[in-house]
Amino acid sequence: MTGTLILSIYVFVLAAFLGYELLTKVPPMLHTPLMSGANAMSGVVVIGALVLAGATSGAVATVFATLGVAFATANVVGGFMVTDRMLGSFTPGKKERS
Repeated sequence: MTGTLILSIYVFVLAAFLGYELLTKVPPMLHTPLMSGANAMSGVVVIGALVLAGATSGAVATVFATLGVAFATANVVGGFMVTDRMLGSFTPGKKERS
């Protein structure tokens, strides 16, 4: 394995561990703002995937870029749905949608 691949694996494992540790220690009161921040980052991923989908020249790269757009869009939509439901539970007099 090359040095770049080993470094990439190291960064991925470190980021996964750090992300898990940080997210498990977030108090429930901060979940909605955290979800909003994650939606903003996913929006940036959608833009980047769209740029890559338009700039690729190979069929395999185009398929992967299109999958990236689809998964990031699903993440944004799901995040907005969860955020809306959580914020709806704090609105007085409004029943929670099921």
